[in-house]
Amino acid sequence: MRHRIAVVGAGPAGLTFARVLHRHGHRVTVLERDPSPEARPPGGTLDMHEKLGQLALDKAGLLARFRALSRPEGQAMRILDTDGTVLRDWGPGPDEQAHPEIDRGQLRDLLLGPLEVRWGQGVTEVAPGAGDGGGVSVGFADGRRETFDLVVGADGAWSRVRTAVSPVRPHYTGITAVETSLDDVDARHPDLARLVGDGAMAVYGVNRSLVAQRNSGGHVKVYAQFRAPLDWHTNAERHLGLNRHASSNEGADEGAGLDLADAEAVRSGLLALFDGWAAPVLDLLRHGAAFAHRPLYVMPVSHTWAHVPGVTLLGDAAHLMPPLGVGANLAMLEGAELAESIAAGSGDLDEIVRAFEEHMWPRAAKWAEFTAAGLERLVSPDPAEALALFDDVQSS
Repeated sequence: MRHRIAVVGAGPAGLTFARVLHRHGHRVTVLERDPSPEARPPGGTLDMHEKLGQLALDKAGLLARFRALSRPEGQAMRILDTDGTVLRDWGPGPDEQAHPEIDRGQLRDLLLGPLEVRWGQGVTEVAPGAGDGGGVSVGFADGRRETFDLVVGADGAWSRVRTAVSPVRPHYTGITAVETSLDDVDARHPDLARLVGDGAMAVYGVNRSLVAQRNSGGHVKVYAQFRAPLDWHTNAERHLGLNRHASSNEGADEGAGLDLADAEAVRSGLLALFDGWAAPVLDLLRHGAAFAHRPLYVMPVSHTWAHVPGVTLLGDAAHLMPPLGVGANLAMLEGAELAESIAAGSGDLDEIVRAFEEHMWPRAAKWAEFTAAGLERLVSPDPAEALALFDDVQSS
């Protein structure tokens, strides 16, 4: 008998899960609250690790197509001192495929392929045992309900599915990122294009960093990261210790709230925060088109739950980690593994899911611990910690 299976969330984890099931001839319902794939920007670039994301793509039969789309040159990494001195400059070797880059939008389209996604289907409630025949009842934003044998939550950090298995919610790390971007950088800002190179460029200071990462099509994402309370923008002068003389915008004045919707006020506040850094580095902020506020949240390192029949979680919904290149990779591999187990299993669906969870938890905890420690070193009172972390990774 074919099971009624739904995955909530059309991100990398949910789509990989659905695509592997589809490859094995199993139907799966993909539920996504966004009204269409183009409803919002897909985000920046992802490095697909050989033993994580690439393995998942191989299980989906998509590895060759991924390699045709990916950018191996994007593995390049350059680290600068705050005065602009190049401290490290790593480039990929010939035919290096350890972690080539791909834009999130390209990866999404690759995974979508023949899948049928029910766009605009916002899930509001998941009730195990409350559906027809004791299945899982799913409630939608429009008031409808539908029953499934298995609901897989791949709906991210603020998962609605997670509430069916765990009361735990993400907590703030104490580190905030502000994202901006530059378009057509090679033609419009050739000096910055050379500064960033083919991959990523990073500068680390005391409790703050600037990272620029090349995407395809001349697009560059820039991330300013810093330690601050969650409400730092209500009084940026006090919370960030800004140099008032470095800011020409009232948004950063003492006692004033910084309007996060005011791009010029945010730009001015960031330039004050990074005052004294090399002018070419600060040009990444000066030429940024818009600014998005992204506080970094995580789940507890060893997040587990008492197994609930008919419901499980993947990726950020299960184990939200700092954005250090692991989360999407691990989520995709989890989706592929669960799908393969379901496709191959002739036994009880619930036992298959239970075994998957018990396999997922210790591996996720290991990566969560690694990324949490990494974030602490990358945004540290001692910038040498960040450099040492990269040296450790490069030598391993």
